Amino acid sequence: MPPTQPTDRTVAVLVVIFTVADGALQVLLIQRSAPPDEGRWAIPGGALRPDEALDAAAVRKLADETGVTDVFLEQLYTFDGLDPTTPTTTAITHFALVDHARVRLPERSAWRPAWFPMAALPILALHNDRVLEVARRRLINKLEYTNAAYSLLPEHFPLSDLQAVYESILGRQLDKRNFRRRMLASGLLVATSRTAQAGRHRPARLYRFASRLPTEL
Repeated sequence: MPPTQPTDRTVAVLVVIFTVADGALQVLLIQRSAPPDEGRWAIPGGALRPDEALDAAAVRKLADETGVTDVFLEQLYTFDGLDPTTPTTTAITHFALVDHARVRLPERSAWRPAWFPMAALPILALHNDRVLEVARRRLINKLEYTNAAYSLLPEHFPLSDLQAVYESILGRQLDKRNFRRRMLASGLLVATSRTAQAGRHRPARLYRFASRLPTEL
């Protein structure tokens, strides 16, 4: 039997970009301006350039779409068969977390970007619903044993804002005292001497993450 001939494969890099805004976990999507699935919304991505590392391609795409790079970003999963018109394409997916206040979306009429709540997604292109489900589950797991939420918040924040981020991602309310106890015991946070006025209530102490680089417990 003759040897099997190698199949030429194309590698695409996708970046699932999450943020928390308006009390909800949101994802950045791009409206496709070409077939297949023209007009539908998809995860930002593109072909891997010659001699380009996968992580470098993800950073490039993140910068193109948001204007930021110094955020939580890691490889997620490898998918085949997302685009049925090109079955030899392998999609290497990453996911990133960005502070909504820092993002500057590009203004363009073609391949238009927009934020969508994960609870109210449009019709997605190229089986991207599979990718988003994997990314959401990974994000929820990350909250259990890492400081990944640092990337969704400014440098200094009250614990109430951190709890709001967790609740937006988990989709449920958390007990305030238990959450505070757990976070302060985790070693991920450092109390500062700063405070912030919150309406008519007494000033709230501000905290910061001990590291604004990915850290595991």
